[in-house]
Amino acid sequence: MSTLAVESIEGLQTRIRAVPAPRPVMPRERVRTLTARQRELLDELAAMFDESGFAELTMAGIAQRLSCSLRTLYELAPSRDELVLTVVDRKLRRIGRTARDAISDDMTALAAAQTYLRAAFVAVVGITEVFARDTALMAPARRLNESHNDYLVAVTRALLDLAVERREIGPVDTAAVARVLAGTARDLVRPEVMPTLRDTPAESATAVADLLLVGLRSTAPRRPSTRPRTRDPSSTGRASKEL
Repeated sequence: MSTLAVESIEGLQTRIRAVPAPRPVMPRERVRTLTARQRELLDELAAMFDESGFAELTMAGIAQRLSCSLRTLYELAPSRDELVLTVVDRKLRRIGRTARDAISDDMTALAAAQTYLRAAFVAVVGITEVFARDTALMAPARRLNESHNDYLVAVTRALLDLAVERREIGPVDTAAVARVLAGTARDLVRPEVMPTLRDTPAESATAVADLLLVGLRSTAPRRPSTRPRTRDPSSTGRASKEL
């Protein structure tokens, strides 16, 4: 692998790792101690939330639907709200992880931003309307969702900043561009917007992002030519005669 390729890998990985991720609802130490059954219950809860939401659910109702004991649920979280937040956070982290994993080592910074956003859009659009509605109605869940969206914006900006440094794009306002790009899918999945779209929200969001990124690429500074300049022999002869 060339030196340039190695620098590209280290640059992308370093920039993404440097972006502070949202604080997990369930501490990592606790996640590592979860049993297979507990992980299965969290997955079943996520599917339940996608299907019917969680606004009206109680711990007793959840236990009944999952065919488990209340004690089992309270071993996962100390309260109903904490359990809901754990499931929501787990789902949002999977979206972020899917988007990060889509970036390959040999990409340019701009291509990495494009790939990251495409993967995130597909995952975000997969969130059901009822899940999004109940998340918006529950203040702690809404704040959690905003923190994950801020992370999506921050990673996008970090990649755009790297693209500017590498002269892949011009010196644009990366904070503004990242916020517009990252917010595209969230706007297009709104219930009143979806029926107006020609394509699916994921396809539409990707098309808009690609259009903006192509425009950014056109702002890249022109690199100075490395070709040696050739001199016109006739002009040299004329100059000699004049001297």
